[in-house]
Amino acid sequence: MLYRRVVLTAVSAVACLSAAAVYAFTSGTDEAIAVPVPDARVAGYCHALYGDLPAKVDGLSRHDLKPESELTAGWGNPPIVLRCGVPRPEILKDPNASGVTVDGVGWVIEQESGGIFRLTTTLRKAYVEVTLPKKFASDLGPLTDLADAVKKTVPEGV
Repeated sequence: MLYRRVVLTAVSAVACLSAAAVYAFTSGTDEAIAVPVPDARVAGYCHALYGDLPAKVDGLSRHDLKPESELTAGWGNPPIVLRCGVPRPEILKDPNASGVTVDGVGWVIEQESGGIFRLTTTLRKAYVEVTLPKKFASDLGPLTDLADAVKKTVPEGV
């Protein structure tokens, strides 16, 4: 029997944006989402992840974003946005950064303006970033829905 665990490893989210990781997050799906540019090894993990992503996250149907890419995916509107192959977040240098572990996948948490949260995997061979719009940021259900695909396709390690 699969038991879902959510372990809160810190209590507050830290706002920290780096120029390399900043991108425009929109309230709809008509605007472009920045597509990461990973090396070939990381792109291979991301390709595998894209093929294994669930059709629904938090009950919302999956759809392609603009521009279409196997490095990005979205669910709902405003979209929950997944980007694979993003650069290592600067916040990982902060020993006080907030994080959670959801079903065996570690995530560092960054709170952005407007109640938006950006979560990026830790201790994986590719960084996977999930941006939760304010209306979805109150629970970690989306991360629970994504955990199996991340564990299956993106190996642990750094």
